[in-house]
Amino acid sequence: MRNDNRKIRGAKAHRTGVLAEEAAARLLEARGETVLARRHRTPHGEIDLIARDGSCLVYIEVKARPSHTQAAHALTARQWSRLEAAALHYAAETGQTQSDMRFDVILVSADGLCERIVNARSFDEW
Repeated sequence: MRNDNRKIRGAKAHRTGVLAEEAAARLLEARGETVLARRHRTPHGEIDLIARDGSCLVYIEVKARPSHTQAAHALTARQWSRLEAAALHYAAETGQTQSDMRFDVILVSADGLCERIVNARSFDEW
């Protein structure tokens, strides 16, 4: 029975994540940005969204929680590390340089509102 509850929670979390990423992608596109990839997998981990904002390649982590505050606190140092490694892997594959990349975070609350933190972490920080 405990495994069944775990599976149900996992399926619900997956659906919530997919819906949050959809909302985040719509936000980007409404602002004129091009979504290049969704849920891009690398050997280092997954990048939720990759977009182009002018000449800048943007790696976006999407966090969905009941509130924006809870979503903001859900991003751990370990996740940043995996995201950075995945971004560098993608950049190497596509010939990007660190000077034309940034990390954004989009926080999605339970009511579907999105809050974007532009340049939430720069490549200079590590």
